[in-house]
Amino acid sequence: MIDGGYTARSAFGDTAPMDGPARRTPVPAKRRSAGLLVFRRTGDGPQFLLVHPGGPFWRDRDEGAWSIPKGLVDPGEDELAAARREFLEETGLPAPEATAVRLAEIRQGGGKRVVCWLLEADLDLAGFRSNTFELEWPPRSGRTITVPECDAARYFDVDAALRKILSAQGALLREAMARLGAADAGSPL
Repeated sequence: MIDGGYTARSAFGDTAPMDGPARRTPVPAKRRSAGLLVFRRTGDGPQFLLVHPGGPFWRDRDEGAWSIPKGLVDPGEDELAAARREFLEETGLPAPEATAVRLAEIRQGGGKRVVCWLLEADLDLAGFRSNTFELEWPPRSGRTITVPECDAARYFDVDAALRKILSAQGALLREAMARLGAADAGSPL
């Protein structure tokens, strides 16, 4: 309805009053993260390493809250190098030196794109420690607290990992399983 002041939004994010010219809405810079999906083989099948985000918002969340260790790629940075750097920052453990197999890129809610590599390693998680960051908590209180970026790291079997991981990242686990199944049948990862 033109006289009702309604606006239309194009697929490109432009808005236009039904009775006037289009206005460009600010679009955030392209956000890209890179991460490593580490797995180990057990007698009961593969297990995948996931991290739990730290801080009060995530404290009581479990299923659908875990993630691959990942983080933002700096401008001009090699994506695999960024994934290895982020792995160290989020786990306190050096990234495995194993062969890295690139998985398909995914898009998370909010538009963030995630590139990921699959690596095999049975890591000792006793040395797990994450970097920290400052957070205003409670929101709009003016007080800041220091929290770990990740507060836990664990290996999960496939079924548990699919329940625990953020829904958008489930595609990475499913692709990893398909590749591992093919590798067990004699094809390369």
